Amino acid sequence: MLSRSLFLLTIASGLLLADPPMTRLRVEIRKAGNEKPVERASVIVRFVEGRSVVKLGKKIMTTYQMRTNQDGIASIPPIPQGKIQVQVIAKGFQTFGQIYDVAEEEKTIEIKLNDPQAQYSVHEDPKKN
Repeated sequence: MLSRSLFLLTIASGLLLADPPMTRLRVEIRKAGNEKPVERASVIVRFVEGRSVVKLGKKIMTTYQMRTNQDGIASIPPIPQGKIQVQVIAKGFQTFGQIYDVAEEEKTIEIKLNDPQAQYSVHEDPKKN
């Protein structure tokens, strides 16, 4: 009976110490109008939901920040599966941000950036222009 309990305890501890499932993420950034790649765009990927069983329920804090290459692609090292926030900042484009649910081993996220909108001011009268 003792050996059986010890065996079950060993299996349970092995499951607790197992690494969470990971995802290799690839982010492709394109211009919305003509599908041209946006190079040197800053891509921030933040893991936002999920808890580590090994660390007794503490949040998994994983954040990567990188830039796209000439083809508009940023490859992120493996991150835990769950909900991630992707934010893209590029000069001459609107800032993009969205939360994705990732459950695959490999995932490609395609993002289309829009041109910036005209700025509005409460101090100017729009009828005068």
